[in-house]
Amino acid sequence: MSDGVSIFGIRHHGPGCARSLRAALDRLQPDCVLIEGPAGAEPLLVHLLEPDLSPPIALLSHAVDDPQLAVFHPYAVYSPEWQAMQWATQAKVPMQFIDVPASLSLSWQKEERDANKDASAPEEEVAATESKVPEAADESRNDDGEASPETNEDLPHDPLDWLARAAGYGDGETWWNQMVEERGDGEGLFEAITQAMTELRDHAPRRVRADQAHEDIREAHMRTGIRDARKQGYQRIAVVCGAWHAPALANASTAAADARLMKGLPKLKVQTTWVPWTYRHLSMRSGYGAGIAAPGWYDYLWHSGGDRNRRAVGWYARVARLLREHDLDCSSAHLIEAARLADTLAALRDRPAPGLEEISEATRSVICNGDDTPMRLIAEALLVGDALGSVPASVPTVPLQRDLEAEQKRLRLKPEALSKSVDLDLRNETDLQRSQLLHRLLLLGIAWGEIANVGRSARGTFHEIWNLAWQPAFQIDLIVASRYGQTVVYAAGQRAVEQARQAEKLSDLAALIDRVLLANLPDAVPVVAAELEARAAIHADPLGLLAALPALANVYRYGNVRNTDSEQVAHLFDGMLVRACVGLPLALCDLDGDPAERSRAVLLAADRAIALRQGDEQTEAWQRALRITALSESSAPLLRGLCARLLLDVSVLSAEQVEEQLQLNLSRGAEPLDAAQWLDGFLNRNPTVLLHSDTVWALIDEWLSGLGDEHFIRVVPLVRRTFAAFESADRRDLGERVKRPHTTGKIATATPEWNATRAERALPMLRELFGVSDEP
Repeated sequence: MSDGVSIFGIRHHGPGCARSLRAALDRLQPDCVLIEGPAGAEPLLVHLLEPDLSPPIALLSHAVDDPQLAVFHPYAVYSPEWQAMQWATQAKVPMQFIDVPASLSLSWQKEERDANKDASAPEEEVAATESKVPEAADESRNDDGEASPETNEDLPHDPLDWLARAAGYGDGETWWNQMVEERGDGEGLFEAITQAMTELRDHAPRRVRADQAHEDIREAHMRTGIRDARKQGYQRIAVVCGAWHAPALANASTAAADARLMKGLPKLKVQTTWVPWTYRHLSMRSGYGAGIAAPGWYDYLWHSGGDRNRRAVGWYARVARLLREHDLDCSSAHLIEAARLADTLAALRDRPAPGLEEISEATRSVICNGDDTPMRLIAEALLVGDALGSVPASVPTVPLQRDLEAEQKRLRLKPEALSKSVDLDLRNETDLQRSQLLHRLLLLGIAWGEIANVGRSARGTFHEIWNLAWQPAFQIDLIVASRYGQTVVYAAGQRAVEQARQAEKLSDLAALIDRVLLANLPDAVPVVAAELEARAAIHADPLGLLAALPALANVYRYGNVRNTDSEQVAHLFDGMLVRACVGLPLALCDLDGDPAERSRAVLLAADRAIALRQGDEQTEAWQRALRITALSESSAPLLRGLCARLLLDVSVLSAEQVEEQLQLNLSRGAEPLDAAQWLDGFLNRNPTVLLHSDTVWALIDEWLSGLGDEHFIRVVPLVRRTFAAFESADRRDLGERVKRPHTTGKIATATPEWNATRAERALPMLRELFGVSDEP
């Protein structure tokens, strides 16, 4: 490039680069700042003057006709681009983004998505296509046609690894941290970076990029932006770009050549805005392409200044505070010894001051005593961090997002990046409305909160415990969901109606009614209920009807906790149950294997649901259907045994009737496999009846003992599977039961021998509990 253009190659989120860049801009005093960012987003730079625009934030660009096509350009407070924007704003110097516009990058994203869809072609077609690839397209061969010494898979993912290896470092990340980000203000830093990148681009073997053509277009677009700035008469132009692009922007490519690269490129109609971002999404593990290993560490480097000597001491103060807040031991002696060890490690490695590597190793050895658990806490809370940015109300957003922000403010539910638990008391009107808002967002596919069914949050109580964690991607979800309406309540209702019409199973519709009621969407309830009733009226599968009952039973039994009307749900429940009971015995005929196992799960869930309903007529109809199934020879043995056990548990079948069924199904004349399946259903993963009934024990023992060798080998896997489902304590009790001699008796709890001495030991505690005097 011509004189007057200063190119600053930086790492996109590097505090050392940012500090050196600010110093370089102060020295240069440019009259124009060009930044690697999406061209066309400049109108949003006016918000830089507003104090509520606080990083980490991101420029979100999405396709107007397809909002799920979106791209983020994030910035932290220590991002060099952000500092360049701040410098230009404070100095009142014009600034411009010079990367390709978001309309082009989203077009590329759309092409890649469409190509991935086409990749689902039959394997024969793929193989045929691959066979047509010319040999000249093999990038692993050199100009002489000979195989290159290193294939694409052998080459480093990061070109900086070559420099790191030459300098004696294990990887490019550690080398760059030590040489650039963890140093102070680097005089001449950017000239050295450009020189290093030039050598890498010219000489170091590197992986062949699938999107190399896109990279060439991007660099051509940035060079064009620099030329345009020169044409406008600017004399001192500062260009802030990724270090890898710096040599390409300084080369002598002609305007005509760059214009040919950018000719006829596709574009989409896009909208761009500022959105909050998090440090968690700046990290490499989030999948962000320009992610960094430790955003929280970089934040500390930025705010602590360039003093290397006191860096470790300040960081260990943070570590100590964190561990003590979690009741973990961390004394002053720990901190002193850790700082000494970090200094020693740095000296051994010939480094001027401890870096992140040395500080982390010393932390693990001295403070954590080699334990990974505190280190994971430190990594999560300090190395990554939980920072969440903010944007001012003047930033353009869709109406649905505005409504959600108003609801969050009204209900005092602040979005936070760090996951936290919130215990909602549904008897409190504010907590009830918070619950309804979270359920509405779940209907819209925005999982800001996940309900945890533990402790007091179990169904049937007045409490819900939610785990809340706000994700930047929810901004896209809100844009997508805005097609359903402009307010959260209306959009959630419309989405529920759409789901009801698209649902394929009755159980899905029944669960949807539950969700709609939890979200307090009265306009959607009649629509979803009518859809369920219409589907149930023509549904011919009794098992499908039964599968829908558990969700309806929850609504009926616990609906009053959330001030919902459950009468319509009771009407649906009763109608579906009656129709299911009529056809159930026939539906359970001739089932075997997996279908029988799935039917068992449906029957057990339906039995619990009917118990929640607590209706005499409904219970009687259900038990009548179970009785017919239990006594029918055409029903599957597994399900006959299960029905017999369910009836025994509620005393509908007498002990004599169950004993008769045992003798019938476990007799010597019964098919061994059928007998084993009946036994599996009867025991129902609960050995209580086996432990406390001598009759059942004797009949099962006699049946097993009477099996021939061939039959025994066939039956053992089924019986073993049945007993393996018992808890370890139950299996231990069964072992103790084997030691006792056989006695005859009915199916009832055995009466233990009276032990007066043991009984007397409990009397003092009982007297204290009941307030009874020791005197007779």
